[in-house]
Amino acid sequence: MAVAPTPRKRHALDLFSGLPRHYDRMGALLSFGQDPRWRRALVASLPLGPGNRVLDVATGTGLVAAALVSRFGCSVVGLDQSDEMLAAARARLAAQPELAERVELVRGEAERLPFGDGEFDALTFSYLLRYVDDPAATMRELARVVKPGGSVASLEFGVPPSPPLRALWCAYTRAGLPLVGRLVSREWEEVGRFLGPSICAFAARFPEPELRLLWEDAGIRVAELRRMSFGAGVLIRGERDGVA
Repeated sequence: MAVAPTPRKRHALDLFSGLPRHYDRMGALLSFGQDPRWRRALVASLPLGPGNRVLDVATGTGLVAAALVSRFGCSVVGLDQSDEMLAAARARLAAQPELAERVELVRGEAERLPFGDGEFDALTFSYLLRYVDDPAATMRELARVVKPGGSVASLEFGVPPSPPLRALWCAYTRAGLPLVGRLVSREWEEVGRFLGPSICAFAARFPEPELRLLWEDAGIRVAELRRMSFGAGVLIRGERDGVA
């Protein structure tokens, strides 16, 4: 039975519906070129091989899904709630048929994954938890579909711990992002206005101890928490509890 989107989810869908055309370039621009580097680090952190099956949640335009196949030769299911983002991912893969045959794109929600328990060897997600109503329940659902001993890795924006850098970062995310976005489109200006408060609010709600606890309470042992670019990017990798 279909579930009506909550206000938070509806806002996320509306916010990103007009963005896929410039999404990859703007992600790199707004992060001063760091977003592509963070995604490469996310992929490189995983111990995968050609026989593995990976779920990439919030796949967006398929950047991580394509990188996983390119690096490991594994098979990937890319899941996203946005039809527009999935269309952009299909366009990306259409230009790379050697990757397309190993990537399946599925429309779905992180809170209600359309997969069985322990169906995947590994799972990745990027910039997801700020957009869900219940991060703890979502983490439990993500863990559910990973095999015992399987890897889970995520990428999220952070806030630099150094006070001077934190002040600069907060000023940029709150004032600079909307200004840069305005140069591209009204939609990107709206995203710019949303991102700063969203990033800071999530970082305040889940500082490092609470973030680790969020994963561990879902049954994922945190093996690595890496702050990149002075803390502006946060990579977390863990292992699903249990014996493979």
